[in-house]
Amino acid sequence: MSGKRLFVARICILIGLFSLGRCEASSRLDNGAVAGDRYRVIVSTDIGGSDNDDFQSMIHFLIYADLFDIEGLIASPPGAGRVEHIHESIDAYEQDYPRLLLYSNLYPTPGHLRNIAKQGAINPAPAPGYSESTEGSRWIVECARSDAPRPLYVLVWGSITDVAQAVHDAPDVKSRLRVYFISSWNRSQDKAARDYLYEHHPDLWLIESDTTFRGMYVGGDQSGDLGNRAFVEMHIRSHGALGVLFEKKLPAIKMGDTPSVLFLLAGDPDDPTGDHWGGSYVSTGHGDYYWTDRQDIELKEGKYPGARTVNRWRTDFLRDWQARMERLAPEGSSIRPDP
Repeated sequence: MSGKRLFVARICILIGLFSLGRCEASSRLDNGAVAGDRYRVIVSTDIGGSDNDDFQSMIHFLIYADLFDIEGLIASPPGAGRVEHIHESIDAYEQDYPRLLLYSNLYPTPGHLRNIAKQGAINPAPAPGYSESTEGSRWIVECARSDAPRPLYVLVWGSITDVAQAVHDAPDVKSRLRVYFISSWNRSQDKAARDYLYEHHPDLWLIESDTTFRGMYVGGDQSGDLGNRAFVEMHIRSHGALGVLFEKKLPAIKMGDTPSVLFLLAGDPDDPTGDHWGGSYVSTGHGDYYWTDRQDIELKEGKYPGARTVNRWRTDFLRDWQARMERLAPEGSSIRPDP
């Protein structure tokens, strides 16, 4: 362990915030998974496609996997991404799994994660916005129709194709779904699917993050080890197989899909207009359950409306993640779980 990371860990111990192998972030948000709330989650991702930041987001998600009931991991490109790329991340997780279990027995088994990894749509939807069901869209329907009383959060990191197909095939599941869609480029890759949902299903619970998500890597406190590249060098590199894979895919923070996870980690997801690590959104009047980027000038980071509702929490969510990655710190570290 480097001298600086050891110093940080010792400071955490001294101030009484070091617990179960991690230093808690100083968040002012009372709700969310880090506060003990538990959510059902499906991730739909174009991992392995044109941008490696989905690998980064998947690795981040897996280090927090003990806090969620993960019900599906769906490969839904455009591009070259396939379910095998989800398995690549799970392979790294499997190597680190024994160490993670020292901190929480709620980490899902690698076998469970492989069983719920499904292939979604390969091509964009045709003009109507839907076509044929896929393994991924059928899995969304099956999970949504379960007897579980809690809503099912679907975090969309790629095209929204499989969600549109699921809603078309089984409109009864809409009341069970909560969709957080990283839009922007992803929207352009299957505009028909997105427009189908927007125009024909205004009663679907949907956050469309078109620019807010960019607060993950643009703006905020990037001084010292909080810089996009410095943070990876100091707190991710060589931290288990997951840390090695993270740096191999991209050596600096981008992970633009991660705000969908941050939204559930800290803040009350019942109120998208409130504060969350993953952003704050505004209702537009398009149905009762549609929210998108806030346009307030003071919340704009450069050319990105709403981005400051994410990057204002940068220190909190990065320090929390740093403390979790210490679970995989290189051998010789003084970090150990409580007996």
